[in-house]
Amino acid sequence: MKGLILAGGYGTRLRPLTYTSAKQLVPVANKPVLFYGLEALAEAGIRDIGIVVGHTAQEIMEAVGDGSRWGVRVTYIPQDAPRGLAHAVLIAEEFMAGEPFVMYLGDNLVKDGIVPFVREFAQGGCNAQILLAHVPNPSQFGVAELGENGHVVRLEEKPANPKSDLALVGVYLFDHHVFEAVKAIKPSARGELEITDAIQYLVDAGYVVRPHIITGWWKDTGKVEDMLEANRIVLDGKERLVAGAVDGESRVEGKAVIEAGATVVRSVVRGPCIIGADAVVEDSFIGPYTAVGPRCRIVSCEVENSIVLEGSTLVQLPQRLEGCLIGKGVTVVRGNGRPQALRLVVGDHSRVEIP
Repeated sequence: MKGLILAGGYGTRLRPLTYTSAKQLVPVANKPVLFYGLEALAEAGIRDIGIVVGHTAQEIMEAVGDGSRWGVRVTYIPQDAPRGLAHAVLIAEEFMAGEPFVMYLGDNLVKDGIVPFVREFAQGGCNAQILLAHVPNPSQFGVAELGENGHVVRLEEKPANPKSDLALVGVYLFDHHVFEAVKAIKPSARGELEITDAIQYLVDAGYVVRPHIITGWWKDTGKVEDMLEANRIVLDGKERLVAGAVDGESRVEGKAVIEAGATVVRSVVRGPCIIGADAVVEDSFIGPYTAVGPRCRIVSCEVENSIVLEGSTLVQLPQRLEGCLIGKGVTVVRGNGRPQALRLVVGDHSRVEIP
């Protein structure tokens, strides 16, 4: 069995960060989202993985390499433009060489992994298996309707009147018949080959499409709010670890992770949170659900429920930063004038002066 990770796309919902960086490499708890998918596939015993890449191919290739750090072999499959999930399957046919495969969307997180899902498919009895989750807002997702036998009978993409609350999670498992499906369907109104149409083709053609309903959490991290929520959930599962230097005037509370090389001076660090390697925190408060990336410098600031990417500097800010996503190499300093409430989504290598 092989794996297919989709890491193309423009990441428009995470702009301006994604003008200069692949959305799949934005970190959650200081680890790129894409790496969680690679770990999930490796844990499920999958050793050959194709990664579909687009305009950020070079950045993703430099970050992932040959896959050896996860014990897998990675092959890169170029896609000239985002043409739909089913198109990504289509261009991967040669790599799959007739084997069944797991397709994993590179900006998704599934907390409990995919081992049971893969094991269930390997036992046979179906041609495709899709991961589903109950959601409160199904009209924002692809939605599956199940028949009396528990198999999938109908799929709709973001329906106005959903027939169920079962949303498609970004993990799918197919045998070779999916290539028949993706070659048979036509582009949708938005000009893309939709995976929902391909799966519906399999259903209509008499192939067995079986659902697997997950009970743990999952996140599509395509929006800032979802990135921050995923960051909170992952940090909540970490154990306390203080490997960096913390002076006697500082206080570290709860499940805080302070990585080797980090320095904390005259500050309060309250977990769950993570402070990356070689970061410096002085005279500051790092609150719960905050991820401070490697080589950051935070001086006389309060930061909570935020993600600060590597190499950024925050100095003497007059108000607490909360619910922020700050890109790489950003400088945020206090300016003159009356302080105002702050909520920032700042692109890489920017400078923001706070009045």
